[in-house]
Amino acid sequence: MASHLYRDTAVVLRTYKLGEADRIVVLLTEHHGKIRAVAKGVRKTNSKFGARLEPMSHVELMLSQGRDLDIVSQADVVETQAPLLSDLDHVTKGMAVLEAADQMALDREPAPHLYRMVVGALRTIAERSGPLVVPAFYWKLLAHDGVRPELDACVRCGEGGPFVAFDVNQGGVLCRACRSGVAISEEALELMRMVLGGRLNEALDLPASRATHEVAAHATRALEHHIERRLRTVAMFENS
Repeated sequence: MASHLYRDTAVVLRTYKLGEADRIVVLLTEHHGKIRAVAKGVRKTNSKFGARLEPMSHVELMLSQGRDLDIVSQADVVETQAPLLSDLDHVTKGMAVLEAADQMALDREPAPHLYRMVVGALRTIAERSGPLVVPAFYWKLLAHDGVRPELDACVRCGEGGPFVAFDVNQGGVLCRACRSGVAISEEALELMRMVLGGRLNEALDLPASRATHEVAAHATRALEHHIERRLRTVAMFENS
């Protein structure tokens, strides 16, 4: 039976070795969801497109559909990843975006919105790598997946504030009488409202502060709670 050829645009999420010369690439595609494909011979020095299939690469692909793994037959660069490799900070943030997307994407289930979010986040990291780019991406991922946090009323009693805590198990902020989870400052709460309330660009322009670190910690905790596992790139927040 002849294999089915198709084209798609994708971001490379991760790769791992297969045999002595091949590599399996995990791709978040625009139209086919997350797929795994074999790139034959890409670990050879004379490979035509090996360097185009590294994590964070944004590529246009020709693939043939297989039973378990598809096969990459052509890869062309859509946009250079050079700015994302300019320093360790850019690389770490880019890998944090890829890890989160990898955890949220489902195999072969089209998710064009997730693909666009990842492309947008990587472009933002390349152009303006501020402290809230990755946390904002996490919050947007959660909101799109139906778990937007409650930021304007206590999730237990419904009171309108003031709020002193944020609890991922409860799904939002809590007043002093109902407090559980971890403390949240007014500054961090306002930043979260900016990210989720249509003022993302304004939030991304803010310099690093105690509040931005707090928002990052809450975002990481919320995403890990949702996916029920630790993020390997969590050290980015703990050490930045």
